[in-house]
Amino acid sequence: MQRLLNIGPLEHVTGVRTLVMGILNVTPDSFSDGGLHCGADAAEAHARLMLAQGADIIDVGGESTRPGAEPISADAEMIRLLPVLAAVRSLGCAISIDTYKADVAAAALGAGAHAINDIWGLQGDPDMAMVAEQTGAPVIVMHNRETVDPAIDIMADMRAFFLRSLEIAAAAGIGREKIILDPGIGFGKTPQQNLIALNRLGALKAHFDLPVLVGASRKRIIGALTGREAHDRGAGSLGAHLAAVAHGADIVRVHDVELHVDAVRVADAIRRESLDPQAAPQNSQDAGSNA
Repeated sequence: MQRLLNIGPLEHVTGVRTLVMGILNVTPDSFSDGGLHCGADAAEAHARLMLAQGADIIDVGGESTRPGAEPISADAEMIRLLPVLAAVRSLGCAISIDTYKADVAAAALGAGAHAINDIWGLQGDPDMAMVAEQTGAPVIVMHNRETVDPAIDIMADMRAFFLRSLEIAAAAGIGREKIILDPGIGFGKTPQQNLIALNRLGALKAHFDLPVLVGASRKRIIGALTGREAHDRGAGSLGAHLAAVAHGADIVRVHDVELHVDAVRVADAIRRESLDPQAAPQNSQDAGSNA
């Protein structure tokens, strides 16, 4: 089902093409690009570059969420973020704020961000849903777990998690048109569970009938499959994201925008069986048939 997705200046009908979200980490300790874009000038320059390369959305994060990262206070996070948001806002693009703290989300939305990217899917900070409802901001609801459990059915766990997130959203008055799901690649999952989540993305999307974002960029699963360090996982990340596009991803969240944009455009054309980038997918009977 196609939906109208509004993220600030971006008006997008889901199902016609896959959006590319560029990652802008303004942290000193992110797992692959920590310290590279700290400060308003460096962050604005990198955001400008990603937009020129074809990014549709800029996702700004002020706290590393890599395994083992030291948490920081909301005040410290805002000190990092607010000058950057003021600079990026001047570019006139769609901006999401990558935070799990309601106070940070509220301040960031007031400073120019348009959407919330919450790694705890409205289940971490009890005030996050209220902030989203009061501001009208779309929310990226990511699946996460406190601990990794190789014995669980990860798809059943995701369904239960997202059902709870949707209940929280509904209770706060957030409409389903504001929700984007994220299977949380690299968060609370074994390597095998990450592969399952990617391969069964279409089933997850069909179950909830909501847009889905996938962010596998430079994650450990890519390193496990390729043997490469984080900074050298661009091609592997692209492989994961093209598989996600084939399974119906609406947004891919990436570090390497230029590498992804043309490849995603081609993958979209194949999935939709159309040279028109705005065409809806064809209703093929069987993806493996020669019909």
